Amino acid sequence: MHRLFVAIRPPEEVRDRLIDLMDDGVAVRWQSDEQIHLTLRFIGEVERPAAEDIGIALETIRLPRFRIALAGLGRFDHHRRGVLWAGIEPREALRALAAKVERACQSAGIEPERRAFHPHITLARWNGGQTKLDPLVERHAGLRSDPWEVDRFILYESHLLRDGAHYDPIADYSLVDPS
Repeated sequence: MHRLFVAIRPPEEVRDRLIDLMDDGVAVRWQSDEQIHLTLRFIGEVERPAAEDIGIALETIRLPRFRIALAGLGRFDHHRRGVLWAGIEPREALRALAAKVERACQSAGIEPERRAFHPHITLARWNGGQTKLDPLVERHAGLRSDPWEVDRFILYESHLLRDGAHYDPIADYSLVDPS
């Protein structure tokens, strides 16, 4: 089985900015540099033939390159578990790309995603209540970066290990040069 997802990898200077705000004084599982990405579609576990079909379907996506930037910090809380995330703006082009990725996955036989697409970059995860994050979120609520160009998206395979997930890029898909 292959555990797959489709994502955008931010450039090094953006990842460095995110790593700089990670506060070791807060008891959460911080993402490593290798894990920093913006998920367009989590696919989950599939057999090899389905993985190959997904790869072929993603090759059909045509969309111009676009620019995005970091925009704020927030958190998702769900039944004593949660995620600390960095927001992204503008969202329109990201939503268009995510919709094309979704259609490609469905054309390869993957069940439709039921959750709404909320563009973000996960910075940390936790189990159990986490109120100590409030000062960090408030301190970095105005997080911003210079815009960067999104010129590709990547199909990753995720390996769950004791010390966290490890991501291997499987295929790289270029967006169209707008000129």
